[in-house]
Amino acid sequence: MNPPAERPVIAEFQDVHRHYQMGDNVVRALDGVSMQVLKGDYVAIMGRSGSGKSTMLNILGCLDRPTTGRYLVGNRDVTHLSDDALSEVRGREIGFIFQSFNLIPQLSVLGNLEVPLFYQGRIGAESKRKAEQLAERVGLGGRLQHRPMELSGGQQQRVAIARALMNDPLFLLADEATGNLDSNTEREILDLLDQLRGEGMTIVVVTHNAKVAERADRALWLKDGRVERLVAARDAVVGP
Repeated sequence: MNPPAERPVIAEFQDVHRHYQMGDNVVRALDGVSMQVLKGDYVAIMGRSGSGKSTMLNILGCLDRPTTGRYLVGNRDVTHLSDDALSEVRGREIGFIFQSFNLIPQLSVLGNLEVPLFYQGRIGAESKRKAEQLAERVGLGGRLQHRPMELSGGQQQRVAIARALMNDPLFLLADEATGNLDSNTEREILDLLDQLRGEGMTIVVVTHNAKVAERADRALWLKDGRVERLVAARDAVVGP
């Protein structure tokens, strides 16, 4: 019997440091973090306020760069890319899901879904067809002409998830994606993420919520900018 094929690395930190100068002081937001996310992984990044979660999120999302160390997306080192090149990686390889949804209120559901492809110059019949398919996939096929204010919070987050899938990303990056939702709606959104993961999507969630982290395969705990521990997600309810 042949051994199972190794899953490719989707995102990798290699001894990543991110330091900020605050007057005479240096803040070590990340202080030597190394980690890998493999294709099909569902990873939760956890930690208390000030642990480095937001800094790690920003680097994972190509919104910031390490001070030292390397960050690879797929097999590409993006650490020293120009702003324009980094923006292209962000737009083509990463699907973002935010706590506040970040939908454009003046646009319909259809218009919001087409935004990622608009910035790539790919608007047309193909983008509309894809948006319609993804709206159906998240249970909003009958709401394409509604604007965000006409939708519930859970429906808005479903639109945001569908929008994050429009560019066929390497991975989804969710920032407290259920933080503005009630417990029942939170469960529905987490069930949808479970479904996507079951279909092979790679998901990284940044959260302080153990209920969210429990859905992941493993949880990476940060403390003072360092990896405190990496645990099976079922153990994430107990912090370091």
